[in-house]
Formats: sequence, C-alpha cells, structure tokens
Amino acid sequence: MGDTAPRQSSGPGTTWNQFSWVLLTVQYTTFALLLHYSRVMPPTGGKRYLTSTAVFFNEVVKLGISLTMALYEVSRSAPPTVPATSLLSSLASAVFSGDSWKLVIPACLYTLANSLQYIALSNLQAATFQATYQLKMIVSAIFGLLLLKRSVSPRKWGLLLLLLVGVCLVQMPDGSSDVASLGDEAAQHAFPRSFEEWKAAKSHHGGLHKRSATYEGIEEDLQTANPRMNGAIGLLATVGASVASGLAGIYFEKVLKDSAKMTSLWIRNVQLAVYSVFPALFIGVIFLDGEKISSNGVFAGYNWTVWSSIVVQAVVGLTTSFCIRYAHRDMRNVATATSIIFTTLGSSLFFDMELSSTFLVGTFGVLVATYLCEDTGPVHGPGKRQSVSRPPPLEIDRYEKDAKSNTTSPASPEPKEFSIKLPTTPFLTDSGVSTSRPTSPGYAGVSTSRTVSSGSYFDKH
Repeated sequence: MGDTAPRQSSGPGTTWNQFSWVLLTVQYTTFALLLHYSRVMPPTGGKRYLTSTAVFFNEVVKLGISLTMALYEVSRSAPPTVPATSLLSSLASAVFSGDSWKLVIPACLYTLANSLQYIALSNLQAATFQATYQLKMIVSAIFGLLLLKRSVSPRKWGLLLLLLVGVCLVQMPDGSSDVASLGDEAAQHAFPRSFEEWKAAKSHHGGLHKRSATYEGIEEDLQTANPRMNGAIGLLATVGASVASGLAGIYFEKVLKDSAKMTSLWIRNVQLAVYSVFPALFIGVIFLDGEKISSNGVFAGYNWTVWSSIVVQAVVGLTTSFCIRYAHRDMRNVATATSIIFTTLGSSLFFDMELSSTFLVGTFGVLVATYLCEDTGPVHGPGKRQSVSRPPPLEIDRYEKDAKSNTTSPASPEPKEFSIKLPTTPFLTDSGVSTSRPTSPGYAGVSTSRTVSSGSYFDKH
C-alpha cells in the first residue's frame, strides 16, 4: 500500500509538469531572443516597425485564440441543434457579465508591460532583460502584502534581497562594452575602397533613404539602420514593465479571489484581451504613432521575424496561464531560471554579448533566488481560479433537527398526551358541499344547519 501512492502521484501529473517546464522554457527563451533580434536587425524597406502596432496585433492574436477556445467550450455544453447566433449570444453574456469590468485595470497594466518590454529589449541584451525582469517577483511580494494581506516568510525576503543584489550586479556597466560598440559602428560605416564594396553599398543603398543633399533626416536614417542601445532607458523600461506586470498579477488575483462565480480560463483570457485591445489601439496606435502610421503605413518594417515575435509573445501569455493552472505552481519559476541560462548562451552566441564576471555572478544570484523562491500563495495567472477558503455550507436539515431536539430537551416539561380531533365538514362523503351558488351542479342542496335529526357531529362521535 505504501508503494502505490508515490507511483500514482508520479504518473500523469509528473509527465505534465515536465512537459510544461520544457514548453515554458522554450517559449521564454524564444520570446526574449526573437524580440531582441527584431529590434536590432537590419530594417525592412528602410523602415523599422512601430512597437505600438506590434502590441496591438499581439492583443488581437490573443483575442482570436481565446475567442476560438471559449466558443468551443460553450458549444460543448450546448445541444447540437443550437444555432450559431445563440452560441455567440451565450459567449457574449459570459464575457460581459458579472465582474468582468474589474479586469479593465489589469488589462491596461498588462498592455503597458508589453509596450515597455519592446522598449527594454530595444536597449538591452536579451540575457540582461531576462535577469532584470525578475524584479517583478519583488513587486508581487510587496503588493501581495499590501493588497492581499499575504504573509512573506523571512526566508523569502532573504531570497528577494539576493535577487535584488543579483540584478544590481547584472546592470553594472562594463567599460569595454562602449568602446567595442563604437569600434563596431566605425567599422560598419567605413568608406568603400574597392569597386566591389561600391557595388555592395549601391545594392544595399548604404543603409540610407534617398533624401535631399542636406543633413535633414540623415541622423534618423543612421539610427534606423544602426540602432544604438541605451542601457539607462532599457533599465527604466524593464523596471516599469516589472512593476506593471507584478501589480497586474496581484490585482487580477484579488479580482478572482473576491469573485463569487466560477469562470473558465478562456473566458478570463477573452475578457483581458478585449479590455487590452482598446488602450493598445487608441493610445498606442492612434494617439502616439498616428502621424507615422498615416505617412508610412501600419505594416511598415514588418517581415516574418516581426510576425513571429508577435505570435510568440501572444502564445507565451496564454500558455503560461494554461500551464500554471494545470501543472505544478513552481514549474514557472523553474522554467524562468532555465530560460535565463539558455538566453544567456543565446545572447553570447548570436549577438556577441560579452559575459563579464559581474554579470555571471549577478545572473547566478538571480537564478538561485528565482529557483528557490517558492510561490506559496495562490497562483495569479490569467484565467486561474483561486482556491479561496470559505466557511462550510449550511445544512438546513441539521439545524432543523437541532431545533427539534432543543424543544424536546429534558429541561423542558414533557407535554401531556392530549389530542383533539378537529371537526370536518359534515356529510362530506354523502353529498356535495354547500356553496354560495343557488345549487351545486349534480348535487342536491344541503342545509348548513348543525341541528339534524341524527344529532350533532359531537353526539355521533
């Protein structure tokens, strides 16, 4: 008997945990490397894509996937003869009912975090971003303490302090990096000296647009063709994304904790995506970059790499919530720590990132803190229903029995056996009951007087 329990617990659950760990690791690593490459690669058509449009399409992809899966869930519980209009009406009522309006705040925060991630990966290496982005664990712990009244153990505070020290070491500047970048930029802008170099420069247009002979727009073209990373901007964007993501997760968890209705995972994802599309469209696309889009178009600078990064970022958010709900809650921390290792290796191999000693020590501290910092509270993934401790249900039968037992307790005097038989309508079995009508149909009228020849009712009994 003692051997059967471990075997059962290490069966399908362990297999799913391993699968979710591998899936999340691959997605986190691919997301960081691919998005960073899309921001530093040579621009398509001389134009670099706008991050506001990428964030908007990211939310559109999430909305499409979530709507498809939510509609599939609704159709499974409906009869086969139900028309499509009824299914859509049921889906709309499930999405826009109850406490769905409370998800406006976390949806806007998630949209802000996605926008800041693009800015951060435009100015930081992917490995540096991955390590620094773990500051959201500290933000989640602080807001969980303030909003959810969640206790944090001294051990976890120590691990969070180790995480903060590791991030500081990762962000320490390396003196040789600026010199190397300036040398690379000078080498990239060397003047052609041979006929072949002139032909190559002509075929690539020198990385510049055809403009007037003045210097107007030349600096913009140089920045587009050879973007320079600003570490300070990247750090601020990463910290902002960490704060927005951590606060959104805690607030989303509070909404689920206060909710009295059980809502499916895909319905929650639809609600978040719907409320995220509007700020991404009106604030990012129209208000901030509306002038650039009107002159260059929405899809300026788009290629397969940009579309791949958008799809990967959308799938990462949906898969994370799915894996956190159905797999072990610590798998996300393990996958994050593993992805930091692979992202560091990928940055060194594909982007020639120099791994200094301070960076390696700081990354190791972040890895240890991320791996050991267990998530003891409820998981706050999108669509995850929290296990809220509630009082046991009331049992009416038990309270009725208790009330009856209290009335017949020995302390109270026992009632004497006494019964009285209440009189019924006389002669009910012999004739019809008299009414206010002149005559009852089918029966002869009966006198209502109690004095009859055979005596009264009490005389007969």
